[in-house]
Amino acid sequence: MRLPEALDFHAECEALAAILDGAGANDFNRTTQFKNWSIADVIAHLHLWNHAALLTLEDPPEFGRLLKWIAGRMAAGNSHPELQIEWFDGASGRVLYEDWKKLYPKLAAGYRDEDPDRRVQWAGPDMSVRSCITARQMETWAHGQAVFDLLGVVRVDSDRLKNVAEIGVKTYSWSFRNRNQEVPLPKPYVRLTAPSGAAWEWNEPQADNRVVGQATEFCQVVAQTRNIADTSLEIVGPAATRWMQIAQCFAGPPEDPPARGTRCRARTS
Repeated sequence: MRLPEALDFHAECEALAAILDGAGANDFNRTTQFKNWSIADVIAHLHLWNHAALLTLEDPPEFGRLLKWIAGRMAAGNSHPELQIEWFDGASGRVLYEDWKKLYPKLAAGYRDEDPDRRVQWAGPDMSVRSCITARQMETWAHGQAVFDLLGVVRVDSDRLKNVAEIGVKTYSWSFRNRNQEVPLPKPYVRLTAPSGAAWEWNEPQADNRVVGQATEFCQVVAQTRNIADTSLEIVGPAATRWMQIAQCFAGPPEDPPARGTRCRARTS
């Protein structure tokens, strides 16, 4: 059996690699619009958690030790970029990029032939193999947006983006509970136009409680790579409106979306 989500993860990594293969050494030090991280910081972050995903599959005790080490560094006040530099012994830039390129095919292959329902440990609750590799695709897509934007490249999405949209819809309740807020019910109707032009739908149709628009823009909002005001999504109803203001499809403490106009594609001309 080949787990399709593992193949989608691999394809997402390939899409990011395609725009970085020709990058110069100095490009990796350029600052993105995401928390002032450099491209090297983004790649290091993806590489570290890809390494963690492989450990949780192949060596759970070692995964636990890595997680404890990360938690300790963060408790001591280290930022993600700082602890990443320490973990990789100062390696960064193209050297670390080449290491990332070597690891993600191995990670995809490891998950590809696994039982999709097998439970694996993670930073939060345990999750299925399918959910774990899908989350890796989501994070690659989300953090990759900062790289595409900085380099002025328009990303051409494919329908593998449905995996990211699915996470976005499923984390509706989480987005509120993570902020200790009551979850507004019923959940909004979501109708998205896929990159292929297909229609994707979730929840019961409701004329007064819905999110409608392009799948790419929806995913950008739930992954917090765009402010809702910088999209053309149609938002109707107080529940849908509040959701799109705080949507967070990734784990961790509450994060605020970027301010309006602060995340956008750089002009290259």
